[in-house]
Amino acid sequence: MTSGTSIAEWFVAYGNTAFEIIGTLAFAFSGLLEAARKKLDIVGMAMVTFLAAFGGGTLRDILLDRRPFFWVQNQFWIWVVLGLCAFALIFMRARHLEPTQRATAWPDALGLGIFSAGGTHIALQSGAPAIVAVIMGVITAVFGGVLRDVVVNEIPRAFLDHQPYSVVAFAGGWIVVALDAMNVSAFIAVGVGAFVITAVRFAAMIFGWRLPSWRV
Repeated sequence: MTSGTSIAEWFVAYGNTAFEIIGTLAFAFSGLLEAARKKLDIVGMAMVTFLAAFGGGTLRDILLDRRPFFWVQNQFWIWVVLGLCAFALIFMRARHLEPTQRATAWPDALGLGIFSAGGTHIALQSGAPAIVAVIMGVITAVFGGVLRDVVVNEIPRAFLDHQPYSVVAFAGGWIVVALDAMNVSAFIAVGVGAFVITAVRFAAMIFGWRLPSWRV
């Protein structure tokens, strides 16, 4: 950042990249903890972590016909995922840590907010209509977690825990659409949307908010 560049200008220029980094790390940690909970080996941990971090964004880019994919264009992230897996395998075994399913839910909630807001904005920039952009945001945020859970032989948490998850991502996506329509900067639009989605998901987990379920 040069002396002539204000902090606000720096955030506008690099804020979206920062969000992408935080969201990727959050989902990577959720996949990493889930793989460790299932006691997978290093190959399994790397696969589950990679799917959680990049699965949703990859599907979004396929549907929007965007190339190259984020992890192809930024190959550094592949090494980050591999490094995280190796470090976690050594650290958790040395400390005899046993991650719980609830522990994976906290980074997952953070990734949900950032990826759904960011995915919605990326789709809007690609020229997608508002409803399609919001759905793309939901796909970006949810699909990686679905792949993570399927690979470890679990019913996807997004469909099972009856707490607001995809619904929160869908509602938060409209915040991004509204702010974008008001010509608000991408950093603020994504930041506000991500904050609201993450905060509501955290509140649902803390207070036990639940969606109605089918009664037999």
